[in-house]
Amino acid sequence: MVPSFRKFVGMVLLVTFVIIYAFTAMVIGDLTLQQSSNLVRFVYFAVAGLLWVIPAGAIIWWMERSGKNQT
Repeated sequence: MVPSFRKFVGMVLLVTFVIIYAFTAMVIGDLTLQQSSNLVRFVYFAVAGLLWVIPAGAIIWWMERSGKNQT
């Protein structure tokens, strides 16, 4: 895949993933943690707010791979 096209596809995937992940995390947190304490809600949203970094890092790693060693 051409590197510029790879970056375009990765950018579209990354933006789409972050938007879907954010809405999903908000809905899950809102619907399941309504009766929970503030500490539980804080921990959930802190973890959910940081967890998107792992798949986003994988997408960025894929975007930045060189075109030389591809199968």
